[in-house]
Amino acid sequence: MHVPDGFINAPTSAVTGVVAAGAIAVSLRGARRELDERTAPLAGLVAAFIFAVQMLNFPVAAGTSGHLLGGALAAILVGPYTGVLCVSVVLLMQGILFADGGLTALGVNITDMAIVTTVVAYALFRGLVKVLPRGRRSVTAASFAAALVSVPAAALAFTLIYWIGGTTDVAIGKVATAMIGVHVLIGIGEAAITALTVGAVIAVRPDLVYGARGLTQRLKLRVGGELVDAPAAEPAAAPAAARSHRKLWLTGLVTSLVLAGFVSFYASANPDGLEKVAADKGIDKTAEEHAAADSPLADYGVKDIADARLSGGLAGVIGVGVTVVAGSAVFWAVRRRRTDDVSPTSTSV
Repeated sequence: MHVPDGFINAPTSAVTGVVAAGAIAVSLRGARRELDERTAPLAGLVAAFIFAVQMLNFPVAAGTSGHLLGGALAAILVGPYTGVLCVSVVLLMQGILFADGGLTALGVNITDMAIVTTVVAYALFRGLVKVLPRGRRSVTAASFAAALVSVPAAALAFTLIYWIGGTTDVAIGKVATAMIGVHVLIGIGEAAITALTVGAVIAVRPDLVYGARGLTQRLKLRVGGELVDAPAAEPAAAPAAARSHRKLWLTGLVTSLVLAGFVSFYASANPDGLEKVAADKGIDKTAEEHAAADSPLADYGVKDIADARLSGGLAGVIGVGVTVVAGSAVFWAVRRRRTDDVSPTSTSV
């Protein structure tokens, strides 16, 4: 659902740019409360994983493909504020390095793909975990539902933005029907990827999943005929926890590199949901050439490398590497700011 340059007029693009900038500023402050020394490295990895999985277009119907948006996944794993930043980092890397998503449309893309998906998904997720039985299965089920709804919500948001600032004269009802219809199908794929990923992380390190915090039931013991809370388990030794954290991080990074560098070659070549609707409804007539069209990595290939498999795989590996570095730098800076805010000097009074 990467909107290219030319789809949305300049005034509307400017307004969405302001909205995106404001949301990022709020998210930077909110992320200070979500990130700590354990979750800051995970947030950078989540951004890289989203970048990798977005390269894996899967077929849906009628010559159309879809790919992960990632807002729900990021919000549940690392928190809603950090989730907005994760997807925004991915969109920035894609727009600048890979000519995917217009630069003048960056505000539109962040508003649609980062803000709307994260807010809608996390709001629904929190509502579901409050009414479902406490446990890991409930978190996974709530993740599936939240991700499923977030994708057509983003399609609806694009339709509203296009209704306000679209550059072609197209019946907005037809655009809405086509966009929401195809993205409901894409949402099923998003939901499956999100639930599988959240479930996998919960299985090995439930303490690192933001959406699972506080959901574990205390063990009950029967004492004198009454049920009482069992004593809290002793925390794991720091060295063991650190090794577990590093193992998860390395596993996630290797998985991202394999997906982007190898599996992406077998992704569907069909146009994604927005591209298909734009072509069918004539929206793409006003599309403009990307400002970074001459980038050495444009269209997810390395310039001057003729072998398609090698070119695409190398571009994917570079993308994962750049995204994990950029994301980690942002999140470590946010964490350090949090540390400064709660330092002994600032709290001595």
